[in-house]
Amino acid sequence: MVQLVEVEDEHFQQPQVGPEEDDEDFTDTDSEISTESNYDPTEESLAERLAALRDMVPATTRGWIHHKYEATTSAVKAALSFAGRAAWTVSVSALLVGVPFALAYGEDQNFAAMEQEQRMRELGGEVLTAGGAAGEGKGMTAEEIGAAIGGRAEAKAAL
Repeated sequence: MVQLVEVEDEHFQQPQVGPEEDDEDFTDTDSEISTESNYDPTEESLAERLAALRDMVPATTRGWIHHKYEATTSAVKAALSFAGRAAWTVSVSALLVGVPFALAYGEDQNFAAMEQEQRMRELGGEVLTAGGAAGEGKGMTAEEIGAAIGGRAEAKAAL
């Protein structure tokens, strides 16, 4: 069986080097309760009161709260950064793709309107010539003119 024996080091048996003081004169001023105080709690700010509450919350709880605060702050920063980049991408894409498309579409609409006007002039000329040839039995009724305009418009719209 093994026995443990305490062996003291010679270093610990010698007295400490330092000034010789009398311990009887030593008083601990921190432990004494002072009745004289000029402390006024109404002069304390909210920040000072919150700082004093810090001592009431255990360090582990403060660490947990700080970790959650940092995680939330990081998530909000990441979300705002993503939203800003997405807004930039959408706006630049709209300018680079949307504006030229809108201009081309407007130009195509103008061209279609000019073609429609040209067809109307042609039909107007046919109506005038058909009216002059009415004695010959070649006149067009309003339904026939509408069908002719509608048929040509449908054929041109299917570009």
